[in-house]
Amino acid sequence: MRPFDSLTLMQFCWAFLAILGFSLRSNLRGIRIFFTALGGGICWASYLVILYYSKSMLLSVFLAIILVCMYSEVVARLMNTPVSVFVICVIIPLVPGRSLYYAMSAYVSGNTAEAPRLIFDTLMISGTISIAIAVVASATQLWMKMRQHKFLRRI
Repeated sequence: MRPFDSLTLMQFCWAFLAILGFSLRSNLRGIRIFFTALGGGICWASYLVILYYSKSMLLSVFLAIILVCMYSEVVARLMNTPVSVFVICVIIPLVPGRSLYYAMSAYVSGNTAEAPRLIFDTLMISGTISIAIAVVASATQLWMKMRQHKFLRRI
């Protein structure tokens, strides 16, 4: 699979539609629905492109979440909406639900050799997501505080 082919475009569209449905179910209204869906599509497509070039799942998750959190910060400020509304919706394509399901299934079926590895993978992805969100939130707060000082008011 190449990074910019019809399969990537198709997966972008499916992520867009999935987050569109989630946004509707979460009682979002108006144009916010479109922007959260667009962010979900960007999240998944950027993950696929970065994964193609880096071959590292955790790096791909980290960079994709950084990208969509920055997107969420910008869109939230433009729409006067809390950033968490966008962040929660746009990260959903990368939430490790599948690996958590398989880990619990392995524990229930008695496969104690495979289950810890799957739990570890799930925790690594979850931790990577939370660290990426914290990095962008901290950088945004630092930027806003720096802008309040006189020497940076022109930026």
